[in-house]
Amino acid sequence: MTTSETTIRLSDLIAPSFYGVHSDIKYGLHTHYALGGGRGSCKSTFVSIEIIKGMMQDPNANAIVLRKVGTTLAESVFAQMQWSIHALGVDHLWHVKQTPLMLIYKPTGQRVVFRGADDPKKVKSVKLPRGYIKYVWYEEVDEFTGPDELRTINQSVLRGGDKFAVFYTYNPPKSSKSWVNREFAVSSVDTLTHRSTYLSVPREWLGDQFIAEAERLKRTNQTAYDHEYLGEITGTNAEIFPNVKLRTISDDELETYDKVRRGLDWGYGADPFAYVALHFQRNTRTVFIYYEYYKHGAKFDSISEAIKQENKLRGVIHAESAEPRSNDELRQRGHILQAVRKGSGSVEHGIKWLQDLDSIVIDPDRCPNAAREFTGYELIPDGKGGFRDGFPDKDNHTIDAVRYALEDDIGHRKVGVMSKKKLGIY
Repeated sequence: MTTSETTIRLSDLIAPSFYGVHSDIKYGLHTHYALGGGRGSCKSTFVSIEIIKGMMQDPNANAIVLRKVGTTLAESVFAQMQWSIHALGVDHLWHVKQTPLMLIYKPTGQRVVFRGADDPKKVKSVKLPRGYIKYVWYEEVDEFTGPDELRTINQSVLRGGDKFAVFYTYNPPKSSKSWVNREFAVSSVDTLTHRSTYLSVPREWLGDQFIAEAERLKRTNQTAYDHEYLGEITGTNAEIFPNVKLRTISDDELETYDKVRRGLDWGYGADPFAYVALHFQRNTRTVFIYYEYYKHGAKFDSISEAIKQENKLRGVIHAESAEPRSNDELRQRGHILQAVRKGSGSVEHGIKWLQDLDSIVIDPDRCPNAAREFTGYELIPDGKGGFRDGFPDKDNHTIDAVRYALEDDIGHRKVGVMSKKKLGIY
């Protein structure tokens, strides 16, 4: 886009919170951009501006914009893209086609195509007169079924070029169990995770009525305000571990861990084997889970090798006591195992002890299964608006391994009146 085509500054069109993301895209630092935020954060405005501007600067760039359901395209992302063309002052350079929905850059024939993921054949059948699909935009990505669906689509469209930008925009669902909240919890090597709110947007962009509605909800329902306007994961009240925090644990931080605990849970039948290593910071009551080996049908030799990679100094491993022969197999391979002592109420006490911690920090890249199990571990609804008594005994293999690892810290007593009082459970 040349200055003769438009004199509008980019800073006049995108909210300040996205300046850093724009710079990241400009220098090609990431391929994937997970942009979560609350109402009025202008994340969709930002993406539409980036795509139109980027296509006008790169004659080989095309774009595909996706919603889960095709019938929602016309009044959402198609309208948003037209708004961006008008805001950039380049209406005369673009042809708007209604059937099928398409935007065509007149000087070169580059295209923005729109598809619904409810018709996979149409996604795969995109034909372009020139160039390749450089930009992919998933609007309301939380409506898609999960990362497998996104991966399948990306494998179909990310071809023929050497530089791509894939945008995922969404309002984070309430539950930390939601796949999108787990998938985009932290940035990674090729994915930049970004959060935005209306508070970083110029007031005049939103209007006085929008601000008034937000402030009214803040006064009357703080939790709803936090979720709807701040894009926070407020929970559904079913989460068993609301104290879980997913974040990157760096190698430098790992070097400082000196209170290491290790535990393993043997899988039965179709259940997986789970081994974890963690650091317990007693003064802040924080557990840092940084290593896992999680596998279905794992053999003793592969288990032993995985443990050796982490436990080079042969530290004590607290192991499930129900599998003495399996424990002996690892002892014969040079590992030091201590069978945990189980008793009446030990599971309940261990889980409540973990609930009472200030934080359970999990690196989702190093420990994806622990991140999934801890964030997804929820009470079972009773069908009457409440929840069943007790904790569910499924999808909890790393949770059990963590309980075993911390056996000496948790203690062995049954949960009684005094321990419940200490834990704040009445």
